[in-house]
Amino acid sequence: MKLHPVDLKKIHINDPFWSKHVSLVKEAVIPYQWDAINDRIKDAEPSHSLMNFKIAAGLCEGEFYGAVFQDTDVAKWLEAVGFALAAQPDGELERTADQVIDIIAKAQCPDGYLNTYFTIREPEKRWSDLCEGHELYTAGHMMEAAVAYYMGTGKRKFLDVVLRFADLICDTFGFEDGKIHGYPGHQEVELGLIKLYQVTGESRYLEQAKYFIDARGVGENYFLKELNRPGFRYIFPEFKDYEPIYSQSHLPVREQKTAEGHAVRAMYMYSAMADLAEACGDDSLMEACRTLWDNMTQKRMYITGSIGSSGILERFTTDYDLPNDCNYSESCASIGMAMFGQRMGNITREAKYYDVVERALYNTVLAGIALDGKSFFYVNPLEVWPDNCLPRTSKEHVKPIRQKWFGVSCCPPNIARTLASMGQYIYGVDGESIYVNLFISNETTVDMGGREVSMTMETRFPWKMEVDITLRGVPESGMKLAVRIPDYAGNFAVRYVGDGGQADGYGPALVREKGYGIISLTGDVCLHVTWDAPARFVHSNPLVRADSGKVALVRGPIVYCLEEADNGSNLAAVYVDPGTPVTEEEKDLFGGIIGLSFAGKKISGREWGGDELYGLHPVTWEDVKLKAVPYACWNNRGVGEMVVWMKELFKM
Repeated sequence: MKLHPVDLKKIHINDPFWSKHVSLVKEAVIPYQWDAINDRIKDAEPSHSLMNFKIAAGLCEGEFYGAVFQDTDVAKWLEAVGFALAAQPDGELERTADQVIDIIAKAQCPDGYLNTYFTIREPEKRWSDLCEGHELYTAGHMMEAAVAYYMGTGKRKFLDVVLRFADLICDTFGFEDGKIHGYPGHQEVELGLIKLYQVTGESRYLEQAKYFIDARGVGENYFLKELNRPGFRYIFPEFKDYEPIYSQSHLPVREQKTAEGHAVRAMYMYSAMADLAEACGDDSLMEACRTLWDNMTQKRMYITGSIGSSGILERFTTDYDLPNDCNYSESCASIGMAMFGQRMGNITREAKYYDVVERALYNTVLAGIALDGKSFFYVNPLEVWPDNCLPRTSKEHVKPIRQKWFGVSCCPPNIARTLASMGQYIYGVDGESIYVNLFISNETTVDMGGREVSMTMETRFPWKMEVDITLRGVPESGMKLAVRIPDYAGNFAVRYVGDGGQADGYGPALVREKGYGIISLTGDVCLHVTWDAPARFVHSNPLVRADSGKVALVRGPIVYCLEEADNGSNLAAVYVDPGTPVTEEEKDLFGGIIGLSFAGKKISGREWGGDELYGLHPVTWEDVKLKAVPYACWNNRGVGEMVVWMKELFKM
């Protein structure tokens, strides 16, 4: 039986680490992105996305502006609003969202079709360019947003709008004669349809999602047929050299063994595959999910939990190809991987999936947004030298500073909806068991066989490796509590907490299973969970050529980096002995962190003249005291160099 997340309305996060990020969504990110979709951010790329809806609704005159998927800026904003309202009602925000939904409803065509690009600019070309047109991708984000808003407010208007659109899609696509036998160029509608099925119980939406997965890559490639059609006009010129592997349509999904193509498309498809495998009892689809996950996380993932190493086409390349200074590692891709990992973890009850979810959330996802919530990274490199991040070069996609907004701005609202729904990642429940997946302070209630169990988790994780868990109302028939044992944890232990609030010298019987510590409970209990996770230097597999002879510094789930602000310029000249002691120190920097310091060496260069490029000078060293900060915090103190992987100082 699959585990399910706790209803966001029943979970209250009050965490020293995450609360500042989660509360930032409502206080700063949603208002900022509201200004963005209304084109009110000075010196930022215009969005025009809300204006497109007004034009399509006949409320304003004008031309469509932006990418073909510009509607998704509004959709993901509404999804974040829905999650935020579920956690904390806000009448003014809800009224604003309702006004947007009214505009969307007016923009819907009589037959249910909803897409401002094709409605305004090319109404005669509906469904004629599935490869590039993103109609189904945009539809999927509308569906997800409508479900989130319905769950957060109980209001059906937006949901009813997208249900009409979903019915049109079901009537348009399928294996049957008279229907279009295509599938989405950018996967996403599958996830939206599955969520519609989950909230309505209408099986046709699940069947439609299954069709899109089952048809993909079977027989003659649908996209190649489209692109070779006489008179076809490209929306994106780079698609003239299109290869099916880019959209994961090179093989039937059950035959795919390696993570390929555009990383975000892959994650959305894999997430839908996992949902369908569970809902339909499809073992072959689940086995494909396992295979793809293992390839991705064991051979194609960065230490920061990012994926998609190529700056060209935002895609996977080959095993162990993980360059640090020119990688893409789109924020959306790590969000998609967290979505995929959450599903796999809830289906299999294996902790290894949440180990990766945690890594992505604490590193790449948080790096994608500034601490004030008003600037963003689309690309997440592990090494930056600002001087060579030049336009029209191989590093033009690497930005040395977060941007106010983007012309293609999928990442900022994606980060917003993820942070607003953080509560869904903490627990997995099934009516008999509660699985603790992430260590985030919160209060919640969980239905255990018709009885409400209240649960409180208190922690200063990731800075302190200890968690207090209290359960009240445990049914007399008993229940199970499963606590994830992180893959980096040593000396994992659980103790009972006595009346004085101190952990006693003994603990409950603990069964280790699939990476969880499972405890059988028959009454109310307070538990103190501890483990060790000191700062340590780690190596990569030697086959990762970019990291050969280098080390990275991690502490628990947090990956650390060196910044120019602390360590000066030319960080590439820094060398580290991985046996050197590391000092941990609490700092007020970035709202409170554990900073790390350690001794290192740096190539001096004093003997080199300014006009000398090559020479026979011997290497001379200077001793340096190095300071490392969490990777997620980099670039919050201005432009400067940054590096995660440091050169190792070998003792011969």
